[in-house]
Amino acid sequence: MKVYGMDFTSAPRRKKPITYTECTLENGILQVNNLGYIINFNQFEDFLDNEGDWILGIDFPFSLPRKLITNLELPLSWEGYVEIIAKMDKRAFENMLTQYCHSRPKGDKHHFRVTDKIAKSCSPMTLYGTPVGKMFYQGAPRLLKSRVSILPSRPTNGSRIVVEAYPKLVAMKWIDKRGYKNDTKKKQSDEHKIARSEIVRGLCSGELRDYYGFDIELSEKLRAALIEDPTGDNLDALLCAVQSGWAYEHRDKGYGIPANCDPLEGWILDPYLLD
Repeated sequence: MKVYGMDFTSAPRRKKPITYTECTLENGILQVNNLGYIINFNQFEDFLDNEGDWILGIDFPFSLPRKLITNLELPLSWEGYVEIIAKMDKRAFENMLTQYCHSRPKGDKHHFRVTDKIAKSCSPMTLYGTPVGKMFYQGAPRLLKSRVSILPSRPTNGSRIVVEAYPKLVAMKWIDKRGYKNDTKKKQSDEHKIARSEIVRGLCSGELRDYYGFDIELSEKLRAALIEDPTGDNLDALLCAVQSGWAYEHRDKGYGIPANCDPLEGWILDPYLLD
């Protein structure tokens, strides 16, 4: 099975592209074949149109919290509310979230999905710092427009499957809460590089099978590309592939998505969320 992992950005360009890794999962081995880079959203949409059988894990929130959707009186279906947001321009969407937050009492401004609370990930409403709200705005409408099967929010019988990933959960298996990347050059450090080395060492050890059910094989060239990239984008793309590979291996068990999952909110695919 062809398995992809993708590190997403809300503003792809040559200096900060969307990064993906292409792998093959067979007989309990995730073979890492190459890294690729997408510099604009047209290329991202073309990627989603790639024919064949594949599964792709992307690290942005595909959905919004039910509480926000309800309070804004948006349609109570994933397709319904994403379609409305797709018709907004970027500024209108950001203003909607900003004004909503300003209207809320302290401590109840940014809502979280159930999956965010378990994964300890950012609220999909976040527009600054790690701007996952902007990623949602750019990514979810393009997923909606594509013909891919989006689990669990828009499942189809198609052979191209997209799932939500969160690479930090994989990295934490080996470095806990230590940092391993930074986009700002002045904040990149030797400690980050050491942490990336420890993550890669863990991925290539038998411990990966204990956590995710398969082993990884990758060349020395790719190993170096994962460790030497101070932004962590190359490594995050592979960590997303690990999560999408795990989801595929659990396809007979709902791809690792709990039976009581709310399709309106979606789910991050990782065994950690099932503990």
